[in-house]
Amino acid sequence: MLMAQIPVMVYTLSTCSHCKSTKRMLDKCNVEYEFEDVDLLKGEERKSVVDDVKRHNPNLSFPTIIIGDTVIVGFKEDEIKEALGL
Repeated sequence: MLMAQIPVMVYTLSTCSHCKSTKRMLDKCNVEYEFEDVDLLKGEERKSVVDDVKRHNPNLSFPTIIIGDTVIVGFKEDEIKEALGL
């Protein structure tokens, strides 16, 4: 039986080493995810995404990883893998 794909969203900064490590780890585990490099956005799009991140992580720190209903702030490999069921 196939498990339903858990939606994974990663909010990152293009220059953040922890953000890059998070994406590398997800790639290595063959996890499908969406990401947004918040620092590369402009205008209304940036404001909208920043507001979205703040709803999950009021400190607006990166990476902010949303796995289903679980929010993980920072590159915490064990927590990420646990939330993904890996």
